[in-house]
Amino acid sequence: MAERIQPVILSGGAGTRLWPLSRRAYPKQLLPLVEADSMLQATARRVHGNDCFAPPLIVCNDEHRFIIAEQLRAIDIEPADILLEPAARNTAPAITAAALHVAAQAPGATLLVLPSDHRIGDVAAFHAAVDRAAAAAAGGALVTFGIRPAHAETGYGYIRRGTPLDGIDDAFKVAAFVEKPTPEKADAFLADGGYDWNSGMFVFRAESFLDEMQAHQPEVVACTRRALEQAASDLTFTRLAAAPFADNPPISVDYAVMERTAAAAVVAANFDWSDVGSWAALWEVADKDADGNVRRGDVLLAETTNSYVRAEKRLVATLGVDDVVVVETPDVVLVADRARVQDVRSLVDTLTDDGRDEVTYHDRVYRPWGYYESIDAGERYQVKHICVKPGKRLSLQMHHHRAEHWVVVQGTARVTRDDEVVLLDENQSTYIPLGTRHRLENPGKIDLKIIEVQSGGYLGEDDIVRFDDDFGRDDTA
Repeated sequence: MAERIQPVILSGGAGTRLWPLSRRAYPKQLLPLVEADSMLQATARRVHGNDCFAPPLIVCNDEHRFIIAEQLRAIDIEPADILLEPAARNTAPAITAAALHVAAQAPGATLLVLPSDHRIGDVAAFHAAVDRAAAAAAGGALVTFGIRPAHAETGYGYIRRGTPLDGIDDAFKVAAFVEKPTPEKADAFLADGGYDWNSGMFVFRAESFLDEMQAHQPEVVACTRRALEQAASDLTFTRLAAAPFADNPPISVDYAVMERTAAAAVVAANFDWSDVGSWAALWEVADKDADGNVRRGDVLLAETTNSYVRAEKRLVATLGVDDVVVVETPDVVLVADRARVQDVRSLVDTLTDDGRDEVTYHDRVYRPWGYYESIDAGERYQVKHICVKPGKRLSLQMHHHRAEHWVVVQGTARVTRDDEVVLLDENQSTYIPLGTRHRLENPGKIDLKIIEVQSGGYLGEDDIVRFDDDFGRDDTA
């Protein structure tokens, strides 16, 4: 690669087709679905440790900011910046924000735009494809990567290759973008040989992209520019201004510019790729046993074939089934025909309409200081397991409607109760009366774990008044 390329990692999706493991508060890109790393961590590693790439710029949902920062810290990757989207507006505003941000500092920079939830098998081949794409982008092209179809897939959009680009191997002008096809059209595209899957990864110069956006979507450029000009620094994040960013239409980069520009090009991606967009896709890329099964966790399979079975907490046993997906989490069990898992989104839509929390939250809820998980709940009481990371502390807070009992089961707790500060070791406990200003912190070197029993007339998470917070959160939860 002739110049240092600026990776831009997009982490705004909800991954609803991988529910119940993927949920809005902790979506698929933050999960270790394929390997020990999360999908986000694996994406960041692909563009790290190579002098050809600058530190990655992350564009993400405000709600996920602390999780993403912690996951990058865990693999020793320092991002160039983390841009926080105050509202979901699809990929065109997100990429425009990144391009404006980079162009202000390095006008000639080349961007490599990567979704955070893709699996790529051959990293060396990926780098080679980026090299070819950067050469095309140097001439003003907006380049996407086309994946040669392995089968007649109906879950991806397609790209029809046009005439070759001079001097660049496996690079073509884009003749047409095609929406997700019917099975019959997918068969025809596969037989034709001139169509690629649309990967959703891009390479272009920041200025070239912004020029095309200005020509085709000036409203997006104007709204996003105002959001960036009015952005605020928030700890280690850059928070885009909410009002101007929300004025953006929710529009994808394909529809906004790639399908309209005459500068679109496609580079053949000669590497194993998947967007891991469904349980069937996860079954495709995973190692299988002799019966075609993928096993995760404590599972017992009898007379079971071609299935994906995942247990997160309990034993899951199957008998006499074929082509099914079974996913167990502490609060939800999904059983589906493997051929129908693209429709899991409809289940999520139904649960959303019913106001169910299982769409958004797991039993374990992550916070910038650690996590908590529900153990039991009933009328006027709730029991939680709370884990506070070393050196971290919760906000100084109080509750109007509940009291709390804390029992330390691991580590050392420093507890503030109004003007009193005490240290508690394992097997010691304390009581936080209703209306008391209090704080829990971990001064030790191992995780602090406590059992919390809440009691009162209202136990919702919004009954928190914050007086001081290390993470810049609002005064109410």
